Order: sequence, then structure tokens, then C-alpha cells
Amino acid sequence: MDFNECIKKRISKEVKRDADLIASLKKTSQNKFDSEDKLELNEITASSKISLLYDSLRELLEALAITRGYKIYNHECYTCFLKEIVNESSKGDEFDEIRKIRNGINYYAKEISIGEAKEVLKRIKMLRKEIIELLS
Repeated sequence: MDFNECIKKRISKEVKRDADLIASLKKTSQNKFDSEDKLELNEITASSKISLLYDSLRELLEALAITRGYKIYNHECYTCFLKEIVNESSKGDEFDEIRKIRNGINYYAKEISIGEAKEVLKRIKMLRKEIIELLS
């Protein structure tokens, strides 16, 4: 899929920049980031920590899309957005890999070890930091 297809299928659309919504998304992203940090990493919390951080990242991507004049309704289209609109292909690839890991956990009951969780959490935090820089 490419971003034009996302637009054609109406899973992304052009919108006006909304400073209040962008600020709100940044705040809720930070809240989820802070919540994840409060959870101790163990077998019970590993998948929850990944889901919280992923949501935190996705909200920042939504804020970034709105700053660029787009509303995106499908997580796959964030990959296209990063690659084609933001011209950050490696960030798009990294987000897509993280999205697939999170989907495995959320939709297919994939279990994740503490070691795997540490690596995924590290990757999400790094990408999140890079998206914050793009928002600055």
C-alpha cells in the first residue's frame, strides 16, 4: 500500500492543522509513556508495557500527521506517511516492524519474553524520541 491508496480508500484524508488536538495528543502520549514507566517489567506486564508505549508512539504519529495536514485512520498508513510524506523511510520501516509485533501481542495472543520485551521497548522509545524531534 502507498499513501495515495490510503487517501483513495479514505483511510487517510487531508485536514486543517489543529493546534489544540496536537497538544492533546502530545499530552496523552506523555501520560501513556509515564504510565508504562511506572510498571515493573515482568512476565505479566511485558505485553501491557509494549501496548502502552506503542499507543504513546502512535499518538505522536497522529500529531505529526495533523501538523502535516493529514488525519490517518489505519496504522499501516502511518508507515506510508513516514516514508512518502515525511521522507523518513527507515522510520517507516521501524514503525511497521513494531506495529506487527504489537499486533501479534494484541490480536494473536503472541507471548513475549522479558528479553524480547526489553528490546521492543527500547526500539519504541528510540522511535518515539525521533518522532518528538520531527514534531519540534
